[in-house]
Amino acid sequence: MITILQIETATQVCSAAISQDGKTIALKEEMASNIHAGSLTLFIQSVMDSAGLKFSELDAIAVSKGPGSYTGLRIGVSTAKGLCFALDKPLIAIDTLQMMAGGFLKAESLQEGLVCPMIDARRMEVFTAVFDAQLDYVSPVEAKIIDEQSFESLLTAQKVVFIGDGAAKCAETLQHENAHFSTANFNSAGNMSALAMAAYTRGKFEDVAYFEPFYLKDFVFTTPKKK
Repeated sequence: MITILQIETATQVCSAAISQDGKTIALKEEMASNIHAGSLTLFIQSVMDSAGLKFSELDAIAVSKGPGSYTGLRIGVSTAKGLCFALDKPLIAIDTLQMMAGGFLKAESLQEGLVCPMIDARRMEVFTAVFDAQLDYVSPVEAKIIDEQSFESLLTAQKVVFIGDGAAKCAETLQHENAHFSTANFNSAGNMSALAMAAYTRGKFEDVAYFEPFYLKDFVFTTPKKK
């Protein structure tokens, strides 16, 4: 039985889960701003206790690699790498957008059409990609500024379901009869299980020493305005 600890910190959701053979058996998560640094290790211990496991019994650590919040990704990846070093376990990196799409497809029966996860990147920009019902990429991961013409060719041809915290702000702009929106949260470590198991089976592991999150965009430093 393959047991994997899974970590998701790419958005405001702080989440940890345990899976065995691709099935989630324990999950702890909370959606709130700026809680990742103080809560992630507590969440990890909580799911380990819930599953009745010792850290030595883990086979791998999986982490949401991005795109997403710069700070959140740093916290999640550094925690995962630290555990991998300490436990001598392999590291698995999961595409955050593919994880979100996988969670949607597990929860909803999408007989036709596409799913488009969106992560808020401020103003009218989102981190996004488009997937079909088999979780294959229809369009690659990108940082995209949304306007009335966005996804026009896809929407003309078929239904597209937009999900994630970036989708809500785009609903008024993407007004098309084939555009549908879900308000459910799919940024969950519990949605990594099948993807993490598939990566483990293929031996798709990261170099723990050199792995970095997939930020997609460079971090921009800002200076607080003087009062």
